[in-house]
Amino acid sequence: MELSRRMFVRAAVALGGALVTSRSMASAGLAPSPMPQLVPAVPAAPEPQGVFAEARAALARHMGQIASPDRIGLADYTVHSREFRFHIVNAESGEVIRSLLVSHGRGSDPANSGFAERFSNRPGSNASSRGSFVTGEEYVGQHGRSRRLHGLESDNSNAFDRAIVIHGADYVDADMAISAGRVGRSLGCFAFEQGEIAAVLDLLGPGRLLYAAGQTA
Repeated sequence: MELSRRMFVRAAVALGGALVTSRSMASAGLAPSPMPQLVPAVPAAPEPQGVFAEARAALARHMGQIASPDRIGLADYTVHSREFRFHIVNAESGEVIRSLLVSHGRGSDPANSGFAERFSNRPGSNASSRGSFVTGEEYVGQHGRSRRLHGLESDNSNAFDRAIVIHGADYVDADMAISAGRVGRSLGCFAFEQGEIAAVLDLLGPGRLLYAAGQTA
C-alpha cells in the first residue's frame, strides 16, 4: 500500500527526532529504546544536561502534591521546537514512553525563531513558564479535549489563573516542523499535535508531574 505524504513526513520526523532523542535522553540520564542509525530528517538539537535529574528532584520535592508519581511529563525547552522535546517518562526507570512535538508561548519567542528564550509567570505575557506543574481535571474547551495545570512553584504559580493547559493545536504539526523548520507558538500552553493529544491526556492523567526545563537567553 502506498504511503501518503503525511505518513511519510511523520515517519521522517519520527526517525530523525528519535535519533536526536536517543542522544539527548542518554545525556539526561534517561533510557530510550535502541534506534537504527539513520540520518536525521532535521538538524540535531543541543543535548540537554541533567533534565531528567531535575524532574526527579522536582518529583521528590512535590511528592505530597503528586497523587500519581509513576509517570512524568518532561518539556525540554532548551531544545528547538522542530524537535521531539516533550517526553513522557517512566519516573522510576527513566524509560521514555513517548516523545512528541510541543509548542512554547509567543512571549517566550517574540522573534519566532523556534527557541524559547524567556519565561514568565505574569498574566498577559503569553510566555511559557518553567518549573513543576501538577496535572488537573480534563475538560472540553476551545481546543477540544484539554487538561488543566496547577503551578507548584513561584515561577509558575499563576498557571491556573492564566489558563495554561495541555491541549491540541493545528499549529503543532510534523509537516510544519519540516517545511517551516519549527512549529507554531501558543499563548503559554503546552500544545500538541491533534493526532497525539488523546494519548498525552491519557498518559498524563490527573495528579501527575509535568516539569518544564528552560534557560533564559
